[in-house]
Amino acid sequence: MTILLFLVGLAFLIAGAELLVRGASRMAAGAGISPLIIGLTVVAFGTSAPEMAVSIKSALSGQANIALGNVVGSNIFNVLFILGLSALIVPLRVSRQLIRLDVPLMIGLSVVVLLFATDRSISRFDGWLLVAGLAGYIAFLVYQSQKSPNPEDTSPQNNNSEKVANGEVNWTLNIVLVVGGLILLIIGSRWLVDGAISFAQYMGVSELVIGLTIVAAGTSLPEVVTSVIAAFRGERDIAVGNVIGSNIFNIMGVLGIAGIVAPAGIGVSEGIYHFDLPVMIAVAFACLPIFFTGGSISRWEGGLLIGYYAAYTIYLILAATEHETMQLFGTAMLYYVIPITALTIMVIAIQEWRKRK
Repeated sequence: MTILLFLVGLAFLIAGAELLVRGASRMAAGAGISPLIIGLTVVAFGTSAPEMAVSIKSALSGQANIALGNVVGSNIFNVLFILGLSALIVPLRVSRQLIRLDVPLMIGLSVVVLLFATDRSISRFDGWLLVAGLAGYIAFLVYQSQKSPNPEDTSPQNNNSEKVANGEVNWTLNIVLVVGGLILLIIGSRWLVDGAISFAQYMGVSELVIGLTIVAAGTSLPEVVTSVIAAFRGERDIAVGNVIGSNIFNIMGVLGIAGIVAPAGIGVSEGIYHFDLPVMIAVAFACLPIFFTGGSISRWEGGLLIGYYAAYTIYLILAATEHETMQLFGTAMLYYVIPITALTIMVIAIQEWRKRK
């Protein structure tokens, strides 16, 4: 029954996010917003709605580890798995705006979360600061899109946006889709969290590990579907913008609101402070040299990202089961695999930079 509850809740979350994204993206397109901005805002925020619903439900229920683990795990999953999988399908073009603004912002916000957590808590004041930052970010994107339309927006999605802007939009239907999606998200989040908690208690696995893996990957399925479909259709701005925008929204919107509604803020365990938050920061930093290599994410870089997510998941499992090989595995990753990979990417980035000069 627990597994059924979890799966039905997950299905409701995915269906709700699909309805929400479909309705909201059509309305945004009707307003003449560019595909990159749609990917960074409407699509990204819509596909992050499951994380929002789950984290708020967890925060209100006193399950802080799931609330925080969901955000951190989702951000790691988004970059390593979703970007990696999308790049394996087709090399992804990276917009200059992402390199200059959105990726540095994602890195900065990841560091800010670690700073907020130094007292081992994300307080209500911290939450309000994050939400205020989100409002400013959205306002800036809208202002920027109206001031200087992105000349790179020549994808099929942009052509569809023009058609919608010319009047082919049913506002009533889209509002129904958005409301219906929100209802499914609320119901699905309750069932998913309840099922995850029961499953963790039955298996003897900590709520933090469940939040970092099962819940994080489950609530990120809308991002997976959206980015993969966008990659197949050649809408690369949507595919990449969805991931980066989702990570930004997860921190400022999901974590911020969860911190506000939590009765005593969100507690931060020693494990997530010393390991998972630094991993989230490292993953965010990894985007810069990868994105700089020719302004795209190649297939080999996509495979590298997926490989790192597999390694991260293996480490979590070893740590949860207290396996004897955990320390050896962690040492190999920390002192050999990661430095060699970082050095390789940096060398390629420098070579690309020299070619451009």
